[in-house]
Amino acid sequence: MNFSAPDTADKGCLAARFVDGPRLSDALDAERRLAGWLADLEPAHAAAVRQFAAQFPQAGIILSGIAEASPYLFDLMRADAARLVRLLGRDPDRYLAELIDNVCREVSDATSEAHAMQLLRRMKSEAALLIALCDIGGVWPVMRVTSALTGLAVSSVQAALRYLLREATARAKISPPDPDRPEEGSGLIVLAMGKMGAGELNYSSDIDLIVFFDSSAPTLAPDIEPQPFFVRLAQGLSRILQQRTGDGYVFRVDLRLRPDPASTQVAISTEAALNYYEREGRTWERAAMIKARPCAGDAKAGEAMVADIAPFVWRKHLDFAALADVHDMKRQMQTYRGQSDIAVEGHNVKIGRGGIREIEFFAQTQQLIAGGRHPELRVRPTLQALDVLASSHWITFEARDQMSAAYVFLRRVEHRLQMVADEQTHALPDSAEAVERFARFLGYDSRASFAVDLLGHLSVVQGHYGKLFEGDPAGTAKLPPADYSAGPNDQRLLEHLAALGFKKPAAAASTVQQWMAGDYRAFRQAATRNAFVEFVPALIEGLANAEEPDDAVAAFDRFLQALQRGGRLISLLGQNRDLVALVALILGAAPRLGDMLARQPQIMDGLIDPRFFGAMPDQRELSTRLAATLADANSYEEFLDRLRLFGQESLFLIGTRILSGTVSASQAGVAFADVAEGVVDTVHGLVTEQFAAQHGRIKDQETAILAMGRLGSREMTASSDLDLILLYDFDHDQPDSDGARSLTGAHYFARFTQRLISAFTTRTNYGVLYEVDMRLRPSGRAGPVASRLDSFAQYQDRDAWTWEHMALTRARVISASPDFRQKIERIIREVLTRPRDAAGVATDVADMRRAVALEKGEEDVWDLKYAAGGLIDIDFIAQYLQLVHAAARPDILDVSTLQVLDNAARLGVLSASSAEILRAAARLYHDLTQVLRLCVTGKFRPEAAGVDLLRVMARAGDAPDFSSLAARVKEIQTEVRRVFSEIVG
Repeated sequence: MNFSAPDTADKGCLAARFVDGPRLSDALDAERRLAGWLADLEPAHAAAVRQFAAQFPQAGIILSGIAEASPYLFDLMRADAARLVRLLGRDPDRYLAELIDNVCREVSDATSEAHAMQLLRRMKSEAALLIALCDIGGVWPVMRVTSALTGLAVSSVQAALRYLLREATARAKISPPDPDRPEEGSGLIVLAMGKMGAGELNYSSDIDLIVFFDSSAPTLAPDIEPQPFFVRLAQGLSRILQQRTGDGYVFRVDLRLRPDPASTQVAISTEAALNYYEREGRTWERAAMIKARPCAGDAKAGEAMVADIAPFVWRKHLDFAALADVHDMKRQMQTYRGQSDIAVEGHNVKIGRGGIREIEFFAQTQQLIAGGRHPELRVRPTLQALDVLASSHWITFEARDQMSAAYVFLRRVEHRLQMVADEQTHALPDSAEAVERFARFLGYDSRASFAVDLLGHLSVVQGHYGKLFEGDPAGTAKLPPADYSAGPNDQRLLEHLAALGFKKPAAAASTVQQWMAGDYRAFRQAATRNAFVEFVPALIEGLANAEEPDDAVAAFDRFLQALQRGGRLISLLGQNRDLVALVALILGAAPRLGDMLARQPQIMDGLIDPRFFGAMPDQRELSTRLAATLADANSYEEFLDRLRLFGQESLFLIGTRILSGTVSASQAGVAFADVAEGVVDTVHGLVTEQFAAQHGRIKDQETAILAMGRLGSREMTASSDLDLILLYDFDHDQPDSDGARSLTGAHYFARFTQRLISAFTTRTNYGVLYEVDMRLRPSGRAGPVASRLDSFAQYQDRDAWTWEHMALTRARVISASPDFRQKIERIIREVLTRPRDAAGVATDVADMRRAVALEKGEEDVWDLKYAAGGLIDIDFIAQYLQLVHAAARPDILDVSTLQVLDNAARLGVLSASSAEILRAAARLYHDLTQVLRLCVTGKFRPEAAGVDLLRVMARAGDAPDFSSLAARVKEIQTEVRRVFSEIVG
């Protein structure tokens, strides 16, 4: 047997070196899980694990902690008990090196690509478990963990590439001088970027690679075109590493950091790349190249390429352009996350305030400023950069020590978060209870003790980060007060604006001159005009802090032209100057919100509420606010106006949170739905009372509003209609209402429903509340506008089409009495959980998808709902899985697509690889859809979109720029369509 029990393990074995571990939240349950697994093992394996736990008690605690808190690691343990025993009994450093060396040698000689993929995946699983055990047990410090992960990734890339090149040699496509090392002299360069380049990979990290090639590659056969060959090679490399098989995957590969990824192939010639960087390279690409390192392929060519790129990265002179680049980086980092908000629950330890990215930016910015003249600053690892900055007196040693300590702490938190489910996540759980469990998995006794350390480090990082530009590096403080009315002919004003970061100072000066003249409708009153003139210096400074100051000035000018009344808004901005850059973002990226603000400036009041950047209000809080808004309405018309104003203010505030990146798409979808539910319930109650006052009531009458579509699934956007069904019931033996203008049965509820719809759709001074769509009711437009409960149940049981049952998976009662709600929910559940023929449902779903494609088209990549591989594919998969499996596994049911995918994977009816593809795609589509519905009224055309919108889109998609985002969307749509075809057909 290939494992060692404790009595034969050396004293340096892993189990003997554990010095740390989790604190169990429920020790009995954790031990029961572990014991249940051991009971199912071969006796020899079970005995060996128990012996390790007995001889080394900390090993037992760690295994129990994994069983309790990490499904991913527990799965790795359960998949191969002999492997676990082997790892516990070996020296981890020596064993990891041997494992990687042996497997990579086998991969080079693999008999097929499938064989190579299998070897690499099994190595990854074994190494991942070993590295996690060393991290959790305190055997390795966190930077040794990142080094081990990076070494594993580099070796995997090298082995996969060498296999592919050997295959190409065997097919006579290349003729390398040394067939055993076909990469040498090949002209093929693989650069490791980001954390991989710096040797800092996190536990579940993607690997960022750029593939370059020399067009005159000497080893290529004469009849082989370089670009197609190297593109196929790069695609093969990506496939070998990231395609999911029964053995999992090696690393997710991201090739989108290459020049202009939306329009270039996955491998690009060195000549084209250098030309791009010289002519079009951007600030973020300079920062990214700080960590670039050749990791595979032709090593000499790789080092030469890095040297050729160096002049692009390291500028020799610190001029205004370089400073503008640095300011651009800071603006792109500034996502208005409440300015000073640091939290525990839900905080993102990577991109949140005080997080890992701020530490990296703190170091990289100063490297960019001074690295051209001080080569010693050109180092890749973050901690090394901080150390060199301190020794070179760019930062204090205290700053180095504090930022380094925070970096190590936050990387450890990041790793533990990712070990739970092997997901590329950086956000702490949303609830205090979940954070308590996580803190104990991290080794803390409680959430409170973890929070003290976390908040301390975040605050220190934010403090140093905030001071980065103190000292006025652009010299703006030394400039005399500017005369903003002087216009574009005043040289001093132009210099002032240029120093603030305006790239077109003459245009900005001309616009500001018009502001100072006061020839705008909003400035009709002298007091408002005078207040604005006093505010202009602060306004210009705030607009200069926008990501694109010139665009911000133009957007603010359009806003002033549309503004009806300006006094209150000018006063508000003058007293809350931090809001200016945020308002500039709103005006530049989301004209829809800007128009709302111009018409109703009072909706901006919510932005100065201290709660604005906190947790999103729940339904109870929204109901309280809505009740307060409506409390003293004196008429039905005023009631409707106040409802609309409440809806618009809520949309504006949620929309601003989306633009600023302070809520996720799922949080925004829930928030929009909560607002709609509160409004629907309120309108339902008011119309019920008003209608009864005119027509009386029918004995035992009940009405309920059933939410369908995006409202039902709580995935609403800023432009969502309300898909509703109205259900009713009453005493069938006494169908007449008891009012002065009596109505009977179905006629009563049809009139009631029309009155209800009118309350939503009637246009008042404040516009329309919501558009209402009732086509999902039984028989659609051909059926009555309201359905009696027994008719609804009968229709769903006997007459409904498969697509109607698909829609029913999202049905949710949002306004009804408790008893009536239960009756409806029971009917829906009975319909959804009845047995169905899987093949028949699959045929119906596939036919439905084809019909949708014929009607709506599926060629537009940016039609994220209807595109091939778009959101509707994912929705249909989730609905198909529920209809087919709910009879045997009712726990699969949920109105949320993401939750259904989680349920399906947990219940074993959806593979882990497919679930990950679909979940990642759904999150991306929802993130982007929220922005698009907020900012675009028609079709999204990237070529016609403004830079603000493209930047917000890239940020929402967590991409460095829009080109990278476009490439990612296309790749994901291809993957989703493949999964759809595999599952549905």
